[in-house]
Parts: sequence; structure tokens; C-alpha cells
Amino acid sequence: MAAASGILYPSRLSAADQKRDIFTDVTGTAGISWKHFNGVSPDRLLIEAMGGGVGFSDLTGSGSLDIFLLNGGETPGGKSSNVLRNALYRNLGNGRFEDVAGDARVEKVTNYGMGVAIGDFDNDGRQDIFLTGFPACTLYHNNGDGTFTDVTLDAGVENAGRWAASAAWFDFDRDGYLDLVVCNYVKFSFDGPQPVCMYGDVRTYCEQRGYAGMPLTLYRNNRNGTFTDVSKSSKLDQLVGRALGVVAIDVDDDGWTDLFVARDGSPNLLLINQRDGTFIDAGLEGEIAYDMGGNTKAGMGVDAGDVNGDGRPDFLVTNFNQEYHSLFLNAAKFPMIDATRTSGLASFTRSYVGWGAHFLDYDNDGNLDAIIMDGHINEVIERVQPTVRYKEPPLLLHNNGKGQFANISPQAGPAFAKGYLGRGLAVGDWDNDGAPDAIFTCLGESPVLLRNNVGRENSWIGLQLEGTRSNRDAIGAKVTLETAKRKIVRWVTGGSSYLSSHDRRVLFGLGLNFNRATIDVQVRWPNGNESSAQSLPINRYHRIKEPAP
Repeated sequence: MAAASGILYPSRLSAADQKRDIFTDVTGTAGISWKHFNGVSPDRLLIEAMGGGVGFSDLTGSGSLDIFLLNGGETPGGKSSNVLRNALYRNLGNGRFEDVAGDARVEKVTNYGMGVAIGDFDNDGRQDIFLTGFPACTLYHNNGDGTFTDVTLDAGVENAGRWAASAAWFDFDRDGYLDLVVCNYVKFSFDGPQPVCMYGDVRTYCEQRGYAGMPLTLYRNNRNGTFTDVSKSSKLDQLVGRALGVVAIDVDDDGWTDLFVARDGSPNLLLINQRDGTFIDAGLEGEIAYDMGGNTKAGMGVDAGDVNGDGRPDFLVTNFNQEYHSLFLNAAKFPMIDATRTSGLASFTRSYVGWGAHFLDYDNDGNLDAIIMDGHINEVIERVQPTVRYKEPPLLLHNNGKGQFANISPQAGPAFAKGYLGRGLAVGDWDNDGAPDAIFTCLGESPVLLRNNVGRENSWIGLQLEGTRSNRDAIGAKVTLETAKRKIVRWVTGGSSYLSSHDRRVLFGLGLNFNRATIDVQVRWPNGNESSAQSLPINRYHRIKEPAP
């Protein structure tokens, strides 16, 4: 049996703060004023339209989720009048945040920033930060005293010369230490002539197919603070394309973590872990690589979760307008089932360009809903396609438990009625009330922090897993909760969404009037170990530690 301890995290938000809107935009009252800078220029360099990473994690030891916001950067024709900086907002526990990036030594913008991947790569109990971008990446080691040290070169994860987008920590070889996969997008340079594309008399961003793709990068953790590039030996260097989003999860339930990679104008990848350090792409066999017409879509963001209650991970992928966002149901054998139309996604997302996406049970009824960030890249799109908007609202989709969604954005709150150039999206319970909240980034603007007002009305239980023989973050774990009426399965994933990192605690919604005071859970740890935790009181978080052999 796993060791478990109840954790009552600090949550001091008053009942008066609650509203009937599903989500409330609390960015201003939370004290978040930082703005993203993307170096927009007359040259219309594609990189200007792509960035905006964000991460939820307890980075400062506050006991609650802090927020890391990654800036973009300057371009040859797009300079900032202010010194560019990243932000690390420390959670003060009373609904407010304080930017401590300067004191933490993570505010400096050294590359054109793209994505945030947070994980404890050395198993010391502290969350470290990996930042993707161009022309290099950055790894910050958490020193445990509120500061971080740039260990990129010593660790060997610079990924030099490449435009890196999303990244994911996961333990592909099950040695108990987190490895790292990096999605490289296209061959790019600020130097020399740039492609020119026009909409009438207006210069716009050229489509992705005008740029050559890149292979993935896979770093194996050497368990001594350094990494080895194993892209070639793992066979990932053979998969050239325009990769943007990635989620690490056990697709085939064999106990080894696999990868789903969303690619832009290139076939999506379904990388099955062969347990020998290599991966095989089953995208064609799984029928997730192309659409039903045999065309590649503009895959940006991706997430995984069980949307139809069969205990298997399904996949949500965001795409360009007129392409529809995709939903693939895992049938326990290939091919997967393309449920884009039957789920309702086709009708809801036809006019949207999607980026960040994440499954969350916003009302804690036990079914995974979805939140999706949208925003176009063509500022004159409304001249050409009147039904499409440049700034687009987010989508909140309610799941009936069978993988069929209803668009409830009109009831979600004023933030879902506004248009944004949305990009990154992270989900996490930053106020520790058991209701999943969210934050999303906006191109060239301030982020939007959302507080969930309705999830606390239903029963729930949250789990923070701690690996011992497995990686300490327990990325790759599978958690099963079974009641008299249903079985709910959740996973601790790596990566997911777009350029973002999420609350790694597992949150189970139990519904209204749940008639038991305690619950039992089963955990399959990343190394294949299995354990149980019994009689856990509901409506609180619990820490479950992997048992010793």
C-alpha cells in the first residue's frame, strides 16, 4: 500500500468572491501586469506569430502553484523600448501574486522564447524549468532557496541552432529519471532574405509549408545532471516535420510512456515506445497522421485524457480554421476512431485557429471537459473570410461523459466573449479549492488568469504523487478510482497543450451529493509498480508516495 497523507493547501478566498459565471478573469486583482513582446515587424517573420509559453508549478516553495511566463524577443525590425524580461509570479495564497523573477534570476531573455516545460530532472524535490526558443533552449536548475541557476551548457540541452516549440519531460527508459523530448518546428534564420507573402496590398505571415521541417530532439538523462542526445539511436531524428505540440502518455497500456506529436502541415506522429530506447511511428496505422481526405492539418496543440469513460487515453488536437480541431478516440487497437464530427468539435471549431488545449473537469462531475485557446495569425483575414475573426474567443466545451461536447462558452463568463490572439494555455488549481483554474497567453499582450467558480460545488479528491523508484514527479503514472457506479482513470502526463506546463496533481471530480466520505485509488507507477491508497477523505488533496520495494 502506498503511503498517503492529507494535505489541506492554503485557500483564503472568501465566499463573497464567488460568481455564477463558470470562470472569472482575475488577472488585474491577482496583480499580474506583465506583457508578452513578440517583436512584430514589417518583415512579418513567422516566429512573431507563434509564441507565448506559460507554466503552473510550485517553483518557490510557497505550497501553491506559482506562474512562469516566458517572453518572446526582438526581431531585426521589431525592437522593444523596454528591457525584455520573463516573469515568475509567486503565489501569495490570498488570490494575489508577486513577480519575483529578478530575485529568482530567471527574468533575463536570452533567446527568442517559445515554450515552458517544468519538471524535477534531478529528483531533488524541486521543480526545474526548461525554456524552448530560437536559436537555443535554456535549463534552469532550482536551487531550493528561491533562486535558479542556468545549467544549460553543463547539462548539454542547448539544442543549438534550432527553433524549438513545445517540450515534454518523461521517463522513456524507466530508469527513474526524467528525459526530455523537444519539438523542433522549421528551419529559420533572422539573417538573409525572408519569404514575402501578401494579402492584397498587405504583407502577411507566410504559411508554414514555405519552411522546411526539422526532426525531434530526444535527450536521455544521465542521472548526474547531464543529458545525452539520443535522437539518432532512438530513431526520432528520422521524423522530419514541423512539430509544435507534444503529450507524453502510455497510449497502449503496456506500462511504457509513448508520445503524440502534433505537427503543422506535416503528418501527426504517434510514437510507440519499443522498450529498448527506440520508438516506432504508428501514426499511419492509428490513422491520426492525416485527415479523412488524406491531407495534413495544421496541428498546434494536443492533450490526452479519457473522454468517453472506457479507461483509455483519447487525443484532442487543435488545427487551423476550416480544418476543424480533431478528436481521436482510443479503441484499444488501431486505427483510432476519428470523432471530430460525432463529438461536435467540427461544428464548434470550423472558424477557429486553435493553439493551447487541455482536458479538465471544470464542474467536477467526473467527465473531462475541454478548454481551447484560439487566435488567427492573419490580421486581414476578415477581409477575405467574413466568418473568421482575427482575435477569437476561447472555447469551453462540456462533455456528457460519452465524448460528445456542448459549447458552453456563452455561460463561461465575460472572458469567453472577448477576442484574443490566444496561444499558450496552462491548467491548474492555483487557489487549492479543488476546482481547476486556467491561464492563457496572448500574443503581444498580458495573459489572462481565470478562477473557476463552480467546481467546488461538487465533491472531488486530489492526489499529488511522489515517485521513489520512479521519477519523483511520477510522470507516466496511471491512477484509477472506482466507485459503485463508475471507474475513472487519469494519468500524470508530460507536456500537453501548446508551449505550456500544468499542475501535475491528479484531480478527480466525484459529482454532486457523493455519498461516501472516503475513497480508494489504485496507482500504476511509471516503472510498472502497482500500489493502492485506501480510505482517503474526499474534498482535499493527498500526497501519495510510491512504496519502497
